[in-house]
Amino acid sequence: MAKPKIPGRRTGNPAAGAKPQASGGAATVTVEPTTPKVRTSPIQFLGQVRAEGRKIVWPSRKETWITSVMVFIMVLLAAGFFWIVDLLLGMGFERIISFGS
Repeated sequence: MAKPKIPGRRTGNPAAGAKPQASGGAATVTVEPTTPKVRTSPIQFLGQVRAEGRKIVWPSRKETWITSVMVFIMVLLAAGFFWIVDLLLGMGFERIISFGS
């Protein structure tokens, strides 16, 4: 007994959406027709947007403050690191140039 087909479920190669068909000596690939997408009205779209907006969980004031401080500290650490690297590369470059003169 065959299984009932589930709507929206593809059979065959899921990446290509195709089903190989055996015919004679060579295998052919047939592409299943896609179903047209249902259009939503602007009113329905806005309703869906509002529903998704209600699902958003905003961070608290304390979480925002802590995250901002951590970002500021990381920016200072990165700036210090790149300043030291720039200073060392500059000193190395001046030494290399001084050998030539």
